[in-house]
Amino acid sequence: MGAEVAQVTQVTQATQAAGVTRRYDDVAPGEAVLPVLPALRDLLPAGGLRRGSVVATGSWSLLCPALVAGASAAGAWCAAVGLPELGVAAAAGAGLVPDRMLLVPDPGPGWPQVVASLLDGCDLVLLRPPDLPPAQARRRLEATVRRSGGVLVVAGDWDGAQTRFTIADQEWTGIGAGHGRLRARRVQVVADGRGSGARARARWLWLPGPDGSVTLAEPAPAARWAPAEGRAAAVGRAAAVGRAAAPGWAAAVGRAAAVGRAAAPGWAAAVGRAAAVGRAPASPDDWLKRSTG
Repeated sequence: MGAEVAQVTQVTQATQAAGVTRRYDDVAPGEAVLPVLPALRDLLPAGGLRRGSVVATGSWSLLCPALVAGASAAGAWCAAVGLPELGVAAAAGAGLVPDRMLLVPDPGPGWPQVVASLLDGCDLVLLRPPDLPPAQARRRLEATVRRSGGVLVVAGDWDGAQTRFTIADQEWTGIGAGHGRLRARRVQVVADGRGSGARARARWLWLPGPDGSVTLAEPAPAARWAPAEGRAAAVGRAAAVGRAAAPGWAAAVGRAAAVGRAAAPGWAAAVGRAAAVGRAPASPDDWLKRSTG
């Protein structure tokens, strides 16, 4: 463990001596926020990653490197810890700049100390913890993040994270009826957290798109209309983010949830009963007609 920490410390000291760390004016002009890709800006209250914060992304996916790609392209130094599958070629393919990236595939049992050392020399650290850290170690790392002004992006769960990202729905394209190749993935990303990020935000993204980039996407066809057995789940997702990704009855329920009322008298109760049996009335208007007819 001591040798691993010493090696990382030497690397960070070398980068500091070369004058290549934390070029604040180049990376985030105007305020202490690291830039993100344009497709991700609306998911974050500040339009970027706040320095001194922890971001949790659930399980490992392309969303993790996508979150740090914008800052990397703007001149930030990044480190990836506990991610042996993220090599130089994979990092470059995800939009990171290899010349400003440190890779620590196996940090060993002393990974909290390794991460703390990297935060002293990098703007962002992308971490997949090998195990759940004790509360005391987690608090020490959070204190290091605040002191250093960096951002810790965790591929996993992290109690106390200021921002949490979840992939709520996804659809691969390119596969036909028994033929074809996977070409792109369309996902619905939901972001929430604490403080100014407490209000959930949702966007559909290409992650990746047909050309490998991360861009905004239209809602998946299944999101525009849900079959009877799936409507209750769609209502639940709409209520979770305060809106729905598609027009129609689900959108009405989502807007109603955002303002704290039902789209039609008794509709919320009808949805609740429908969810219990796995179906929902066709629409608020249809329900209203039947209930008053």
